[in-house]
Amino acid sequence: MCEDNGTVFSEFFLLGFHEFQNLKYLLFFLFLVVYLLIVAENCVIVSLVSLCHHLKVPMYIFLRNLALADLLLTSNITPKMLQVTWLGGAIMCKTSCFIQYYFHCIATYTQSLILTAMAFDRYLAICHPLRYSSLMNHSLCFNLAYWPWAIPIILVPSEMVLIGQMGFCHSKTIDHFFCDFGPILEMASTDSYKVLFEDFFLSILLAFTPFILVIISYICIFIAIIRITSNDGRQKAFSTCSSHLAAVCTYYGPLVAIYMFPIGGNTPYENKLKSLLYTALTPLINPVLYSMRNQEIKKAVQLVFCKRSKKINP
Repeated sequence: MCEDNGTVFSEFFLLGFHEFQNLKYLLFFLFLVVYLLIVAENCVIVSLVSLCHHLKVPMYIFLRNLALADLLLTSNITPKMLQVTWLGGAIMCKTSCFIQYYFHCIATYTQSLILTAMAFDRYLAICHPLRYSSLMNHSLCFNLAYWPWAIPIILVPSEMVLIGQMGFCHSKTIDHFFCDFGPILEMASTDSYKVLFEDFFLSILLAFTPFILVIISYICIFIAIIRITSNDGRQKAFSTCSSHLAAVCTYYGPLVAIYMFPIGGNTPYENKLKSLLYTALTPLINPVLYSMRNQEIKKAVQLVFCKRSKKINP
């Protein structure tokens, strides 16, 4: 509640990239092109894994789920970001803001858990190659693909309930291009310790702990690779996890910089640039990382295009 009968804001104003007003149209078209590329690339990954029988193995099933999470993350944020950029700022009602933050949490935590599942898959494939097929069976694969979506969907609403109970009376201006956790708390006029505790708990459970598990998995993977006697064997083993390792770095790097070490002079401008890395750059480069050197993906593309060309030219 607001003190002294203050005004309770039901709408927020997103400033977006107000620092670059002279370049807003250029930024708009740049963001639009990037968004269209993200949608196209990730839809191709989802379609290929769904249509091609030889890609229906754990590694590519997890990749399809990662592509879906990337689509959710960027499609939840970019359309409003384009409006904010084009107009130089835009109004967003409180309910829409909270819904956007909710789906942002779902996509972010799901990505974290899927990357952990992929690390575990690579651990089994490299450290236990002879037992891989029996260990990574259909049941385990299904659970590793299903629970990264189910767990955030179940747990995140508790944080949203606490945020919804907060009062917003001091300001309605968000110096960001979407409704993120930090800017929302900055506008709150009531005590936010419960929300902070809940967010800290979810971050430890769904982001920090998976990150530690990924590190442990790769320590075991690197030890197993070092023990391989042949250079060809080492290169082949490392190539199977290099794309995933690069994706982990591009995903966790900005998140650690923004959320784990937010104190130390990070300006809203710096946070916006870092947020762009994981909301736009990561979904853009993930499909490239996983398909550029992947012969199975290239083979699937050729099969799909050959089938289409035969239908067009019988």
